[in-house]
Amino acid sequence: MDLNKLVFDIFRFSYFLIYVALHLFLYLGLLMERRREKRTIAGPEKANPSVSLIIPVHNEGRRIGPLLKSLEAQDYLPLEIIFVDDRSQDESTEMIAAFIRRVDHGRARIITLTENPGPNYKQYALSQGIAASSGDFFLLTDADCEVPPSWVRGMVRRMSDPASGAAMGPVLKTSKEKGFFYLYQCYEHGLRYLYLAGAVGLGAAGGGFGNNLIIRRACLDTLGGYDQVPPSPTEDAALISLIRSKTDYKVRAALGEDVQVLTQGEQRWKDFMNQTLRWNNGGIFSPDRMTRFNYTFLMLSSFLGVLGLLLLPFIPSLWPLPLGLQTGMTLSTVFCLVYFGSSLPRRRFGPAYVLSLLFTPPYFSLMTFMGLLGYKPRWKGKEV
Repeated sequence: MDLNKLVFDIFRFSYFLIYVALHLFLYLGLLMERRREKRTIAGPEKANPSVSLIIPVHNEGRRIGPLLKSLEAQDYLPLEIIFVDDRSQDESTEMIAAFIRRVDHGRARIITLTENPGPNYKQYALSQGIAASSGDFFLLTDADCEVPPSWVRGMVRRMSDPASGAAMGPVLKTSKEKGFFYLYQCYEHGLRYLYLAGAVGLGAAGGGFGNNLIIRRACLDTLGGYDQVPPSPTEDAALISLIRSKTDYKVRAALGEDVQVLTQGEQRWKDFMNQTLRWNNGGIFSPDRMTRFNYTFLMLSSFLGVLGLLLLPFIPSLWPLPLGLQTGMTLSTVFCLVYFGSSLPRRRFGPAYVLSLLFTPPYFSLMTFMGLLGYKPRWKGKEV
């Protein structure tokens, strides 16, 4: 028997089995998490705990309008809304002040920062908002988002189990523009959340979207406060990893339409790639060992499938690598359309999403290697 051939066969078929099995396990976790969510929200509503909604703002005058309008539709009480103005130089503060005048007296206020030492400027702004809040729960979103009328109530219901320390919700990009670039952002955002929610279902929570996240005050107190979260390009992922690894509280993931938050897409590939690089670096260089291993393993195994595809014309026997890669990506696309299809663009529905699933592995591979080579993303014009 040719030993080299045996080793090669084990490698190529093992890759196929491992990559496909990884996705099957992730989506088993997703289904388990969805089942838990349905059980949680099926029970009777209890007395409303107090909620502090914290929104960091930095020069968001062009994009904050939809958020302010959607916040007026929230009917949850008691709710305090804290805007943390991080040295804005546009009309953001005037728009927020007008919003505060429209809502009930005392429900909303603004904190103005005159300096921000960083290194993650948003993380520092959040720490100031949390320190000034009084709610039993902290609910986080961003100034460029739009939330459904049921959002606050729905996120609180996901926390009805006292063992739940935090719950993340889906964030989907929205765009009225035509073209692959805009559609792909919407697809990629939904896909990324499914991976995160699947990991939550398997007990390996390591990330989430900080613009749709609720945290129990008692859980944060157990950690020693928000300042215990280590500086990271993705402060939300660092917080979730810390809750999972350092407390007995559970992290949950929501999938229902009642808590889907919409955020506006980027207008340039440069900005979108910078955003992706920031998220990728947050996973690859996470302070949490499990998160770091899981994310890097997924990215590098995807790159291996891309490499197999590039070498296929020269080494046809490598076919299990691209086949495994595209089988996993097809599963991901199907689940993305099942859970978020009603919120995703419908233009050229079939061909556009086939192109998206083919584009994702090489794009993620590029972002991974840029991060490993030392490229650093920027946030609000500052390197993080």
